[in-house]
Amino acid sequence: MTTTFSIPTTIYMGSGALDRLQELPIKRALLVCDPFLTKNGASKLVSSRLEAMGAQWELFDRIVPDPTVGLVSAGAACILDYRPDALIALGGGSAIDAGKAINFIYTQMGASEKPLFVAIPTTSGTGSEVTSFSVLSDPKAGAKYPLTDDRMLPEAALLDPSLTLSVPPHVTADTGMDILTHALEAYASPFASDFTDALAEKAIALVFANLPGAVKNGGDFEARERLHNASCMAGIAFNNASLGICHGMAHPLGALLHLPHGRSNALLLPHVAAFNAGLNEQGDFPARARYAALARQSGCCCCYTETVAVQGLIRRIQDLMTETGMPHKLEDEKHRALLAEHLESLAEGALADRCTGGNPRSAQIGQVQELYRKLL
Repeated sequence: MTTTFSIPTTIYMGSGALDRLQELPIKRALLVCDPFLTKNGASKLVSSRLEAMGAQWELFDRIVPDPTVGLVSAGAACILDYRPDALIALGGGSAIDAGKAINFIYTQMGASEKPLFVAIPTTSGTGSEVTSFSVLSDPKAGAKYPLTDDRMLPEAALLDPSLTLSVPPHVTADTGMDILTHALEAYASPFASDFTDALAEKAIALVFANLPGAVKNGGDFEARERLHNASCMAGIAFNNASLGICHGMAHPLGALLHLPHGRSNALLLPHVAAFNAGLNEQGDFPARARYAALARQSGCCCCYTETVAVQGLIRRIQDLMTETGMPHKLEDEKHRALLAEHLESLAEGALADRCTGGNPRSAQIGQVQELYRKLL
């Protein structure tokens, strides 16, 4: 099978990466972020650099978690009116995903040239700065829609760890588990390659080594830098290898319960890994050997029995969740009741999600429902 691997985004990383903005050919920029980044002054870190290089700029700071179709439409109206030569998305996955969609819609509405798209992540988790994915929400339908198009890829990503130092512990934990899920799904994907494996393996090792420290001490610059790099590497890996059913299930679960995306992934990840590996089942499950190899490389288990090695990897994931204060199941009674009530529609949504198509093992609706029941 022929596979492809591409990194069209230029990545600037490390301390002072934000200063590299002034090297880009920008004369007129639309800055997209959320209201909090305007209030705390983070947006000024970008606007001041634009002013120093003589560029004009306009602010669209209406981004909210789980950006909606309506919000993106408002952003598209703003960019159509302003007509910049660059769009700069500052923030977490929501801001960058919204920026992608806004920029893409603008180019489809007859823009003479696609604005330069610059992504500046302020959290370490989504890897959105190097992917062609954008996840939008529809509150009326209670659904999340992952969109994908290579034309949404940013041309430049600025990975400055200093922007992540103030991220709260619980957000650091949620986003860190999102990195781990991206890397594990890319690694187990049937579309994985030596190139994506190398990035996924490194990202997983960096998360195991640095996430607990970053959660306990948000000012640990080295841990923050490693996680920022891991997030980007995992993003490149899954953008080339695909995701799987963990994300396919996390999207409808997050939409129903309004859970952070990384939290939804973390709750499902150990159970999805056990399902993909066919633990306690007879048969040939390609993911079993993949997970076992990863377990040995990560020092989770030195046993040469694949089943035991996979169990060691799952325990390591669960230990990481415990270390970072992550629950192992749904604890809120309202959430538990909603999950039980909507099991069938959740499973249908998961199977229809485009991420599920990259899973190493196909699933029936009853099996997906059983995976959801594990959260109870």
